[in-house]
Amino acid sequence: MRHSTCALNRQRHERVTKMATMPETSTTLLRDVAAADHPRWGEFVARYRPALEAFATERFPGLEADDLIQETFIAVARALPDYRHVPEEKGHFRSYLTGILHHKCLNAVRSAKRKENLVRKYAAEARVAGTSAADPQRRLRETVYEIALQQLMANPDIADRTKRIFERTAIKGEKPEDVAASLVVSRDVVDQAKKRMMERLRGIIEKLKGAYGV
Repeated sequence: MRHSTCALNRQRHERVTKMATMPETSTTLLRDVAAADHPRWGEFVARYRPALEAFATERFPGLEADDLIQETFIAVARALPDYRHVPEEKGHFRSYLTGILHHKCLNAVRSAKRKENLVRKYAAEARVAGTSAADPQRRLRETVYEIALQQLMANPDIADRTKRIFERTAIKGEKPEDVAASLVVSRDVVDQAKKRMMERLRGIIEKLKGAYGV
């Protein structure tokens, strides 16, 4: 046990040492890679990736951080054209870089936690109801749809008439021609409104699926 503890402490020290050796910021490199597709981008990634890997391993053990590190570099690439390296005002670039990764890691942990809580909740409901083990995932998909529908109908940027058309045709199943007649609009207006709402709904569902890992 003592040997195991020593080994863990040594590994931790090695990770911290890697973090402490975050390379010094090269203003020339930052200036060069601010240009899209600059050939020095590979050098930039190779320079900072080991320190980011050590940071994620130390702060978020067990989290698969490869994709998050890649997302961090993408975010940095987008921000660099407007970034100004003024350490005395904005802090060091390495803090800026690890700050982005830290934020993305936190979001990943929260997303995983939300999914875990939802699955646990519906698994408990399934046990009480005596249903199959597959039901929690089905219920999770249903919940994602319900949340997406609520978000869509609560969107203040969508006209009330468009919402009424969608509710009556897509949710309540009323005939489009009857809805058009009652609202004194053409059938084409009803069809287009329903189509746009369905596209919005699918977009929201896809985002929620990504957040919940469905």
